[in-house]
Amino acid sequence: MAEQERENAAAAYDISTLVIPLLKGVIYQENDPGQWNALMKLQAGVRDYVVVLGLELVLDEAEGYAFLRSRPEAEDDASAKLPRLVARRPLSFPVSLLLALLRKKLAEFDASGGDTRLVLTRDEIVELVRVFLPESSNEARLIDQIETHLNKIVELGFLRRLKSGSTQSGGQTVYEVRRILKAFVDAQWLADFDTRLAAYRLQLAGITGVAGDE
Repeated sequence: MAEQERENAAAAYDISTLVIPLLKGVIYQENDPGQWNALMKLQAGVRDYVVVLGLELVLDEAEGYAFLRSRPEAEDDASAKLPRLVARRPLSFPVSLLLALLRKKLAEFDASGGDTRLVLTRDEIVELVRVFLPESSNEARLIDQIETHLNKIVELGFLRRLKSGSTQSGGQTVYEVRRILKAFVDAQWLADFDTRLAAYRLQLAGITGVAGDE
């Protein structure tokens, strides 16, 4: 019965009703199983549809997410002069550092073979980044600054505040690290992580705080 219900839900979608939400952001299997099942069935048509827009479909069936990104060859073809449909978002240095540290934490978590969901408290994330930051006597200001950067990462879709059980002792927020982060920080990038962190440390040597314009 459940399988039939999923089939009926998927039948309500066509290519256009899948492309529109993809142009707006990420499709997650957990958010709408019917939409996800329809995308799985119609993905060939979706790929053909978006290629004329200079885009490609990135779909990870195992992790349960899909999104659109600009095709590298379309970006390199200056003669095409297509308007960019998927905007590039420049990130501040602290946000980039946090993303790198969260990606490394996700890789370590996966290697441990535990749960499929990496959940971290605000304080645990603060401790991840603290070692890279200049000494600060103002703990409250430090936490406020990091929370500002975490809000940006939530907005980008790489973290999610948990709706249920979202606080622990002390009232701190709990975040789930979204696995789509793996698609943006790939294995090759991660292999060079120590080299990148060395560069981060050099850059941080000239920074007096973690605040930055977003």
